[in-house]
Amino acid sequence: MASPCALSIAELGERFPNFRVALVVVDGIDIPEAPPAALDAWIAETVAQAAAALGPELGNLPELKCWREAYKAFGEKKTSYRSSVERRLKGIQRGNGLPRVNAFVDAYNAVSVRYRMPVGADDLDLVTPPLAFRYSRKDDSFIALGDPFEADNPPKPCEVVYAAGEKCLCRRWNWYQDARSAIRPATRRAVLTIQSNCAETAGQLESAAALLCRQVGGACGGRSAWAIADASTPEVTVAAGS
Repeated sequence: MASPCALSIAELGERFPNFRVALVVVDGIDIPEAPPAALDAWIAETVAQAAAALGPELGNLPELKCWREAYKAFGEKKTSYRSSVERRLKGIQRGNGLPRVNAFVDAYNAVSVRYRMPVGADDLDLVTPPLAFRYSRKDDSFIALGDPFEADNPPKPCEVVYAAGEKCLCRRWNWYQDARSAIRPATRRAVLTIQSNCAETAGQLESAAALLCRQVGGACGGRSAWAIADASTPEVTVAAGS
């Protein structure tokens, strides 16, 4: 039986009652050297659909407006700090499409823009559950993905983070990922989160989780399982293949 992975959003429930998370665990991954043709075609279709639906002002989209308001609510007012899905959609709006990393990352990025929900992933062999979306703490650490100096850049007080113990897997909720557990070609187990903070589209979270599992499974194999954490069930546990 696969080891269980637990997630809590309890600390944020009172202030952010609309926050919902799909916790997805995938085991037995085999990331191919080149993305399958079917995945490439589906990503191209997804990008085209997303581009056609975008207006000139991304902040008018209800899903992105909710994240902007959530960021302001914990004290982050700089426009340079936006949710990960807004950055992805801005790239599409500018005609740059989606960044391509590997089949696994490419698949979940496409699910993110299709549902306008932030999606992130970590190598489950490089993190130690339980996981939590919570407010930052004094001893938290964070090393930004891509930082050539690998410098610790801990979160600010009261910042919302996604963490495993003192290790912040993502700063500013879903703004930027830590380098220490990023998905790599050798990844065999992964934990992903799909995040919703918009009451208007919260009911699409289950569909997003199911699609994510299909696309990741089709491109990289493996066994997947998922559960939803929300205000009524703030703590969930998932084990793929159990």
